Amino acid sequence: MGIVHIGIGAFHRAHQAAYTDDAMGAGDRDWGIVGVSLRSGDVAAQLNPQGGLYTVATRSVAGSSSRVIGAVQQVLVASEDPQAVVDAIAAPATHIVSFTVTEKGYLRAADGSLDLDAAKGPSSLYRFVGAALATRYTAGLSGLTLLSCDNLANNGAVLRRLMREYLASEHPDLTRWFDAACRCPATMIDRIVPATTETDRAAIEAELGVRDEGAVVTEGFSQWVIEDDFAGPRPRWEAVGAELVADVAPYETAKLRMLNGAHSALAYIGLGAGHEFVHQAIADPAIRPVIETLMRCEAAPTIDAAPGQDLTAYADALLERFANPALHHRLIQIAMDGSQKIPQRWLETLAWHQRRGRRCPSLEAAIDAWIAFLQDGRHPIDDPLADRLRTAAAGPGPRLSLFGPNGLLPSEWTPD
Repeated sequence: MGIVHIGIGAFHRAHQAAYTDDAMGAGDRDWGIVGVSLRSGDVAAQLNPQGGLYTVATRSVAGSSSRVIGAVQQVLVASEDPQAVVDAIAAPATHIVSFTVTEKGYLRAADGSLDLDAAKGPSSLYRFVGAALATRYTAGLSGLTLLSCDNLANNGAVLRRLMREYLASEHPDLTRWFDAACRCPATMIDRIVPATTETDRAAIEAELGVRDEGAVVTEGFSQWVIEDDFAGPRPRWEAVGAELVADVAPYETAKLRMLNGAHSALAYIGLGAGHEFVHQAIADPAIRPVIETLMRCEAAPTIDAAPGQDLTAYADALLERFANPALHHRLIQIAMDGSQKIPQRWLETLAWHQRRGRRCPSLEAAIDAWIAFLQDGRHPIDDPLADRLRTAAAGPGPRLSLFGPNGLLPSEWTPD
């Protein structure tokens, strides 16, 4: 088995599972994945009848190609069989537990600490990992590498801190062992993976001659940067395109502030202008200059680039990727969970410039577009703070209600 992955959605299947499949094809045969869905049984219903096999379809203006991924062995549904999830993580053959649970899956309180009440809930990742770590400790087994693959600044350090807070509350005898035996490397993950539609599945069926309920569609570009800090064995991901580095921070910061920051801006500004997809929004002559300024003039100067990291070329590549008309990436998909994304995507950049006496007109336009999105009622607000966001946006001075030291999203950036 080797890996248990929590949050086996489309992104994982197009990204980390594909790298693992490549590593297995290159000779690392002992690294199959057991996927875990914390709540929904949809992915299990798609993949288990297919023996874990599924198609990754890559699409660009140059055409499309497809491959079958065989790295996933089975998918467990935590809400249906929680003990099976604990047993999989606690199994002697497991060395890595990886996560794509989105920002809100880490269950942070407003001050960044762990929301312990939520973390004790039935669908909390901490509940399963904590119970499995206790089993491993009692059995004298090795520690684990806990590998966050979500868009969080310092995601490895954040996961370690939150996991330790949970253990200190629920398994205090494990904290010293956790510190010594487990590792939480930082990562940066990058690939655009829209939600798969029935049209996508029909096209893949026509191409392959067989129906694939678990198919995913993605772009040709893929990047995975991983801090080389593991508790035990790992696949040779670096042999199949991943980058193992001492410091992920410059890559992570560039991705969060340039790619993700631009994506969120495109979502709210584009939806406000009546667009449905990313490629439509970036083609709008009133929107593209805002996004270019955001990336090149506002986000890029805040990043301490690593040697050889060309941020100008990165911005060029992002604009080309956004414009891909073969990839129907819905703006409303990017717009979900704004309260969890905006702090690291926009507010840190705004604060950096404010400390230097400068403003960010493109990011401020994105802020206003988000507020308008919260106010107009044309689109559903899919966000854990939805009700509070609506109230703040509807009141007087929504910028001050949402941001600054006393805002709903506390930040160093203080709007005027």
